This record gives sequence, structure tokens and C-alpha cells, in this order.
Amino acid sequence: MKAIDLMTPRVITIAPDATVADAARKMLESNISGMPVVDATGKVVGIISEGDLLRRVELGTERHRSWWLGLVSGGTLPAEDFIKSHARKVADVMTSHVTTVDENATPEEVVRVMETRRIKRLPVVRQGALVGIISRANLLRALASVSPETPAAAPDDRALKERVTAAVKELSWDSRSHDAIIVRNGVVQLWGFVSSGSQRDALRVAAEGVPGVKAVENNIQVVDPAESGAWGL
Repeated sequence: MKAIDLMTPRVITIAPDATVADAARKMLESNISGMPVVDATGKVVGIISEGDLLRRVELGTERHRSWWLGLVSGGTLPAEDFIKSHARKVADVMTSHVTTVDENATPEEVVRVMETRRIKRLPVVRQGALVGIISRANLLRALASVSPETPAAAPDDRALKERVTAAVKELSWDSRSHDAIIVRNGVVQLWGFVSSGSQRDALRVAAEGVPGVKAVENNIQVVDPAESGAWGL
């Protein structure tokens, strides 16, 4: 099993030249706490999260450091604080040092990076371009899909997963849903959140219609996005 088998392929992203207001609105609408910042070529150039937007002049929450700390830092910290609280563009407030994993990374490598960096989610890249994201929830889903008597994954499971992902992607009517698909020996497990029972059933029907699928286990939950934070990865 590789990172590409574990990841969520549908990732909500934002461009570096988008505004801070755009980022806040997008996170609220999608009920997520952070998202990758991706340039026009698909390369991950940063991560923006709720924490990057807490110290804002609009809210009156900008940071006020003591004069001596500013003096010791040579003025660097006050300048950085000013940018963080006053800048209008995502590129200026995002975290630019992004930790990613290659699509062929093993689960052990993914977990090691998460533990070392103390992060909850990892962008997955292919030659630098974003192809998905792995969260702790993805790892738990993979664990839940495997029992002691579960046989090893079939060689063509990855190709089948790609076909199921393509079929499900055509039903992307709800930007807040996060699909996670696991395929083992032709059996498809669907994970994620939608806002209605009919959407949940439609995703199952789409997966069942893919040639080669033996069965579909629908673990998708119906959640009211206005009342739950479950959409976040």
C-alpha cells in the first residue's frame, strides 16, 4: 500500500494571489481548518490554516510584542507580525515551508513524517504537483478496512480505484464532500460526508456501475454542514 492508495484525491485548494477574505470564506463554506496553496502549474507552494488568520487587524487581534523582543530580533519579528495581520494576499500570510510526501511513499513513511513534523495532514505530490492529501482519518479508514483474514490487495486494485474515482468525480455537486476510496480485491469502500441521503446513494450507484467492482461498502455519512465540523480532513 502506498500514499496514493490512502489519500483523498479531491482536495480543496486556493491560489497564492487569492485574498485572505477568499481563504476565510472558502474554509467556512467547506468547513475545513486549512488547505494547500497551489500555483497555476499545480505545485504546492504553501499551506493556509485558521491559525494563519487569527492575528488580524480587522478583528483587532494583531500581535503586540514587547519593545525589547523587537529590538533583540532586529525588527524582524514586528515586521513579520505586521505582514501577517495586514496583508491581503494568501501568499503573504500562508505557511510557505510545506511538508509533502510522494505518491509512492509507504504508510510507515507517512506516519513518520506526521509524527516528526507534528502535523495532521500531508499533501501528496507527483513530481511536485498536488494529487491528493492524507490525513490521520485516511490512515484510520485503511486500518478499519483490514481484518486479520483480509487477503492481500489484488494487483489491479489501483487501476480499479482510479476508475471508481473518475466515476465519483463526475458527481462532484457538493464541494464540501471529501471522498476517500479504498479498494481491496475488487471490493470498494466509500468514505466521506455528504448533505443528503440521495447524494450518498448516488455515489454508491456510481461505484457499483464501474466494471470490475465486486461489491461496494458505503461508509459515507450524511451530515448537516451547518451543525458539524466533520467535513474537515
